[in-house]
Amino acid sequence: MSEAMLSKVRKLLAQAEDAACTPAESAAFTAKATELIARYGVDRALLAARDPTTDPVGDRVVDVVAPYARDKAGLLAAVADPLRCRCVRRPAGQGFTLHLFGFASDLERVDLLFTSLLVQAAHGLAGTVVPPGEHPAAFRRSWLAGFARVISERLRVAEAGAAADRGTPSVALVLADRSDRVARRVTEVYPRLRSAPIRRLAGSGFGAGAMAGHRANLGHPDAVGGPAVRPHLGGPDAGPAR
Repeated sequence: MSEAMLSKVRKLLAQAEDAACTPAESAAFTAKATELIARYGVDRALLAARDPTTDPVGDRVVDVVAPYARDKAGLLAAVADPLRCRCVRRPAGQGFTLHLFGFASDLERVDLLFTSLLVQAAHGLAGTVVPPGEHPAAFRRSWLAGFARVISERLRVAEAGAAADRGTPSVALVLADRSDRVARRVTEVYPRLRSAPIRRLAGSGFGAGAMAGHRANLGHPDAVGGPAVRPHLGGPDAGPAR
């Protein structure tokens, strides 16, 4: 991401996170930052269509550790898929290893957003009271599921809007081709890949997590250009990693 673009995103996110902002002002700043990140993805895709060397297909491995390893892996998948990346989840001790596939610019965007959203999820969970009589781990898992669902929906809308702004049919073809190339790369590495079974959650936190997902900033100024930070979610009562 160019320094000029990073500067704009940093300023918008700093404004959105200012405690003096009203919710409406914060939402407006966040929406603009999300729009810039999505537009960057489309611009890089069009540039790579002309010169493939500028944005090659690649992969990276992300370790997701306990507690709530499965839930954090779900959040990563919720961010990766709208940004035309794919992830393969592999068990690793008490957590998981996520093998991410995508174009270099899209992997960069996934890392930026996932790092930020983990921090925001940790803050959101810390500020949410578990209803009396409900198991904390069950509530928090369902909270994280709601958070991830809304984040994924918001990213899909932003990506579709950035593509539509370019106004040419060729954009859709370029983006579809990128998705196909990433999918082929995954198949080459994992020819016998299986889909994970649908997970059933018992907690009542989905709605509260979804509301937090609507409020979340889709990016974080401290995460841009720096190493990924994997914050701790939960506490002594967090329960097993998965």
